[in-house]
Amino acid sequence: MYWLPVILILPYFCLLLRIYRNLRRIKPYNPDNGNKTFISVVVACRNEEKNLPSMLYDISVQDYDPGLFELILVDDNSEDGTFKQASEFRGIRNYKVIQNDGIGKKQAIRTGIKLCSGDLIITTDADCRMGSAWISTIASFFERRRPEMIIGPVVLTSRTGFINRFQELEFMGLQGVTAGTAAAGDPVMCNGANLAFTKATYIKHADKLKDELNTGDDIFLLHSLKTESGSKILWLESNLSLVTARSSGTPTEFLQQRARWLSKARAYRDKSTILIGIVTFVTILLLCSILVTGLFVPEFLPVFLVIILLKSIPDTVILRNTIRRYGKGKLMKWFIPSQLVYPFYVLAVVLRLVLTPERVNLSSPSPRGI
Repeated sequence: MYWLPVILILPYFCLLLRIYRNLRRIKPYNPDNGNKTFISVVVACRNEEKNLPSMLYDISVQDYDPGLFELILVDDNSEDGTFKQASEFRGIRNYKVIQNDGIGKKQAIRTGIKLCSGDLIITTDADCRMGSAWISTIASFFERRRPEMIIGPVVLTSRTGFINRFQELEFMGLQGVTAGTAAAGDPVMCNGANLAFTKATYIKHADKLKDELNTGDDIFLLHSLKTESGSKILWLESNLSLVTARSSGTPTEFLQQRARWLSKARAYRDKSTILIGIVTFVTILLLCSILVTGLFVPEFLPVFLVIILLKSIPDTVILRNTIRRYGKGKLMKWFIPSQLVYPFYVLAVVLRLVLTPERVNLSSPSPRGI
C-alpha cells in the first residue's frame, strides 16, 4: 500500500524521457552567407535605461548587411530616460524609436509590427545580449528551411549565489523541454527574447493573443499557429543565434515573475502544453505530500526517495544534454540541492498566485516569456 504512490510518477518519467529522446536528435545548424531577406527586429521596452545601451550596441555590430535589417524600438510608457536614450543612439542605419499606442508589451509589439518593412520579424528584449552573427544566422536558417516561426535558444546570465544558480538551472530545464518538444514537431513553449516569425503569420494570428492577459505575447502566438494545418515551427540550434537574458535580481522578483508565467496557464488551449503542465504539477504535489506524510509515518520516507529518484533520472539527462550544448556544465553541481528545493518552490509560486492574484495581474509583463 505504501508503494502505490510510485505509480503516479510514471507519466512524468515516461513523458520527459520521450522529450530527451527527441532532444538527442537535434544537430547544430551551420549558417551560410549571401542571405538577402530584409529583417525587422522589434524590441518592446519599459524602464530599461540601464540595459538599453548594451543591446543597442550588439545590434549595431551585427555582421548582417546593415541595409537589410531595421530595428524598431517601442517604448512602453517608460518612467525613466529610456525613450530619450534610445532616440539619441546613432549606430544603426535603419532605426526607429516610437511610443506604444497603448499599454503593455503585447500592444507595444503590435505597434512596432505595424511599421515593419521586413517579411521576417525577430523579437528580443532590451535587457538581452546577442553575438554579432545573431541576425545572419536566423536569416540563413529562414531562407534554407522557410518556417513560419523560428524558436531560438536563450540562456540566463551566470551570477553567484544559490538563488541565481537555481534560476539558471531551472531555465536550462525549460530550454531543454522547449527544444525537445519542438524537435518532435509539437512545441509547447517559446521565448519572446529570441523568436522569429513571418509578418504574415503575426497578422493572421494577432487577434488570438489573449490581450486581456498581461503576459504571453509569444506563447499564445505559438499555440495559435499550431492550430493551423501544415504550419512549420522549428527550433534553431546554434550558439551563433544564442541570446543571453538577465535573471531576476531578488527571490521576490523571481517568484513574482514565475507567478506571471503561471497566471497565463488558465488560458492555454494547446493539449500538449496542458498535459505537460498537469503531469508536472501532479508530480510536484506528490513529492511534497509524501515527504510531509513521511515525517509522521516513517514508512513513507523510502517511498519519497524512490519517487524523487525516478523524477531525477529524466531531469538529469535533459539538463546534462542542454547545459553541455551551451557550455554550462558547472551548473550540475547545484542539481541535487535544487531538486530538493524545487517542489516547495513550485508550491510557493502557486500560493503567491492564489493569495495575491491582483499583484500578479497588475505587474508589467515579464521580459522572458517562456
